Amino acid sequence: MHGALIVAIVFSGIVLALAVVGSTILMAIKIIKGGVSRKEQKYQADETRMIQEIYQGLSRMEERVESLETILLDRKKKDH
Repeated sequence: MHGALIVAIVFSGIVLALAVVGSTILMAIKIIKGGVSRKEQKYQADETRMIQEIYQGLSRMEERVESLETILLDRKKKDH
């Protein structure tokens, strides 16, 4: 029983090591080739622009919500 466990651990360790080495080699090849393609760069730029627009929109919405909260609190104070 212990022998089978040791064999399983060794085997899974070898598989994990091969996966790490393979991933490292693929990443090195991608770096050497120059990173991302023009199509991917355009996609990333578009995605970045969209995220920035969403962030700006959320910031404006937060300001409006804070203004509305202030208005509501002022009205509540006047009522009491």
